[in-house]
Amino acid sequence: MTDVSPTCRAPRPGTARFLGILLCALPVLPCAADLPNFIHDPLEVLERTCFQTGGAYADHVNLRSDVAIVYGIDAGLPGRIQTWRDRGYRIHVMTGVSWGNYQDYLYGRFDGTNHEDEAQTERDGKKISHGGDVYYMCPGENFGKFLSIGVQRALDAGAEAIHMEEPEFWVRGGYGEGFKREWKSHYGEEWQPPHSSVDAQWRASKLKYFLYRRALQQVFDHIQAFNREHGKSIRCYVPTHSLLNYAHWRIVSPESSLARLNGCDGYIAQVWTGTSRTPNLYRGELKERTFETAFLEYGAMQNLVRSTGRRVWYLNDPIEDNPNHDWNDYRSNWESTLVASLFQPEVWRYEVMPWPNRIFAGRYRQSGDSRERVPIPAPYATELQTVINALNDLNQSEVAWDCGTAGIGVVISDSLMFQRGDPTPSDPHLSNVYGLALPFLKRGMPVTPVQLENVPIAGYLDGFKILLLSYHGQKPLSPEVHAPLADWVKAGGLLVVWDDDSDPYRTVRDWWNSDGRDYATPREHLFETLGLTREASAGIYEVGKGKVLFHAGNPTDLARSAEGDSKIVDAVRAAAGAFVAWRETNQLLLRRGPYVIAAGLDESVPGAAKRLNGHFVNLFDPELRLQTRIELAPGTRFFLLDLDRATQTGPAILASACKTQPLAPSLSGFDCLVEGIANTQGIALLRFPDRPEHVTLNDIVLTDWDYDDATRLLRVQFPNQPRPQKLSVAFGKAGPRPQTP
Repeated sequence: MTDVSPTCRAPRPGTARFLGILLCALPVLPCAADLPNFIHDPLEVLERTCFQTGGAYADHVNLRSDVAIVYGIDAGLPGRIQTWRDRGYRIHVMTGVSWGNYQDYLYGRFDGTNHEDEAQTERDGKKISHGGDVYYMCPGENFGKFLSIGVQRALDAGAEAIHMEEPEFWVRGGYGEGFKREWKSHYGEEWQPPHSSVDAQWRASKLKYFLYRRALQQVFDHIQAFNREHGKSIRCYVPTHSLLNYAHWRIVSPESSLARLNGCDGYIAQVWTGTSRTPNLYRGELKERTFETAFLEYGAMQNLVRSTGRRVWYLNDPIEDNPNHDWNDYRSNWESTLVASLFQPEVWRYEVMPWPNRIFAGRYRQSGDSRERVPIPAPYATELQTVINALNDLNQSEVAWDCGTAGIGVVISDSLMFQRGDPTPSDPHLSNVYGLALPFLKRGMPVTPVQLENVPIAGYLDGFKILLLSYHGQKPLSPEVHAPLADWVKAGGLLVVWDDDSDPYRTVRDWWNSDGRDYATPREHLFETLGLTREASAGIYEVGKGKVLFHAGNPTDLARSAEGDSKIVDAVRAAAGAFVAWRETNQLLLRRGPYVIAAGLDESVPGAAKRLNGHFVNLFDPELRLQTRIELAPGTRFFLLDLDRATQTGPAILASACKTQPLAPSLSGFDCLVEGIANTQGIALLRFPDRPEHVTLNDIVLTDWDYDDATRLLRVQFPNQPRPQKLSVAFGKAGPRPQTP
């Protein structure tokens, strides 16, 4: 289970970066002619990093991640797979669930039935398209069967895992004939226009939620049957946006319920600049808060799987879908989302980018005031490769926070997506969530979204001290979640309920007002479960060893007001008293083994910026220069290697903008293989006990290197190649005789 409070555990070496001893049994390759075709990393079996691609292998996208996720289930899939397999990548396959080039199904070539009326349809009769006749689908019974047959092509081609991407049903949809048929079948009543009442909108959303669960279960069942028949263990994942983003963008998706589907092994958290730059309100100001939004989005995705045994990968994207930003914008926002993802220490698997071809072969504006479109700047290409390689090493057991009070959660439910349409949609900026969460996050408190549907899982609430809850903009999907919440409070938790019972969706037909229950709102049921009265007035109540703080207010007001953040923070601090060790900071800082993840916060508490003294390398620096002081000024983001904690003896590779693999040690020097992306600048930072006599690449003398006697750091720069090159560092007269260029 996860402990969300600050922890400090025994340190251990990294799993991938410091490999001088681990791989010493590998043979020395005497010359460039004997080098292999690619670096094989024995630790790739852990599947630490991946990327998705729609094309065949190419030298300019040779990321050397563990897994290549090949996109699409068309007839050309087996050939594309083979090109990546020939280069040593593990193979997964991804395809869309809600849209794709599925015209065979659409026009009846699959089963003899035309399914055009299963396209998601708006109120005016317009089909919702991803482009042309690639429609978002309202999945009928046969759609899951169609996807299963397509997925079979991936299974036959030897894919190790299948990713069913983005099950999405737009809130503005629900007016097509296919949806009307599903409504009557599911509810046993005639379809109602979703905009006609809050009850109709609620029921339409619950049906959309169900339809994609059904379609995915059909695919997962097909894969599990294949596994049984062939003795395989093909895994199933769902790449999906966060619940916060889907609710914000007015999309319905199955989200937390997928973890309960038979055969679902987990998720890819599709969080990136495009989702996280969606503006939100804080202190009455609407603007982009990419870092903070990403922090909460990644946290929401981790809490889909925490305590479930499922796996989650975190996506990062060095650009975004919108091609009209410039390279500086992409880079700064990528650093913000990347750092936000690293603040979840339980997660150490990453999709390092989608569509690498659009990054390393695309052209975008150099700066905001330029019109010329240029390829990726060389320093950014180097920085990306340095970070990609470091991400292989984030499975660290030493974890320690240095920031504000931890153990605070904000409760969210999948039903956030159900209240987003006419006639009375919830707050357009999702302030019912951000109004609760941002006041604490901006004070350096690593607040965590808590998935309400998962609360009944044993141990799920362990480590939380304070939970923030409102049923504005969401409702519990079953009464079963209230008993474990009450048990948590009685065991010593502080539950903050910020709700004035004015949400119009309190009147929809659901469990709290049916089957003999007569609660006006699900909050009343929660309070009865806590041992309070339905009509309890605002105040602080002792419940067992814990407390309930009830404030009869709308959390959206907290976001709209310049003083709203102070109002809730002051109230919670007063209720907590000595109950919680209260601390506010203007930074977040997390140590993961030898790595330091840090962010300076704006719109935060006053005070001097925190300074770190020591010996650090900022992995966002393409030159990997030594820094002895780091200042966490507002808006700064850092992914640091703390050299004082990298305590290996002997030669060690500390960081590199390429894949590296040490070879067997020799008395005269140190040899390793390096491999990267074609036409990019490589760099390697090594700790070397003595000043080298010379450095060679494929036996050719390099001059672009420097060595610092005080720190024993060696920096070597060289052109990357998409094939292994032999980098040799000699420190004795007996070293190999180098050739001159």
